[in-house]
Amino acid sequence: MWNLIGFGLVILIIIIFVALIVGTYNSLIKLQNGVESAWAQINVQLERRTDLIYNLVETVKGYAKHEKTTLKEVTEARSHLQNAETVKENEKADNILTDSLKSLFAVAENYPELKADTNFLDLQEQLKETEDKIAQYREYYNEIVLTYNNKREVFPSNIMANLFNFEEAEYFQHEKGAEDVPQVEF
Repeated sequence: MWNLIGFGLVILIIIIFVALIVGTYNSLIKLQNGVESAWAQINVQLERRTDLIYNLVETVKGYAKHEKTTLKEVTEARSHLQNAETVKENEKADNILTDSLKSLFAVAENYPELKADTNFLDLQEQLKETEDKIAQYREYYNEIVLTYNNKREVFPSNIMANLFNFEEAEYFQHEKGAEDVPQVEF
């Protein structure tokens, strides 16, 4: 009889152990998928931003034909952002683009008729809204990265994370001063 109870206890312990392993693994997968989903949201907004910037540059070109250097810098920065693949590459390209946008808006200051153009004003507003969304999605992304990284580092889930090679997720950071949204109001 004691053998039967002991055998039942061993089976129960094995079932609990397996349930803990499965539960921990599944929670790591859900968090990892959350990180990927949050990154996808940032990418959607970054792509929208590059499309808006293209339209903005084309609008400014019509008014500022001799400002080729600034327009070229913005176009190149936009291209780098489109070609970025990792979080770090996106981070660097985003910072360069933000700086070049500041130059573009400084150029626009010299053209009062451009500042009054409804297409330009609409693009400015859309860009501002997109910048706000990017900031919100960055914050959400970094929160879920924190949750995921914590889960993969604390005991006992760190054992599962190491066993199944769950890698640390990167935070989306920016350079000092880059948190300022490019000024789009004239």
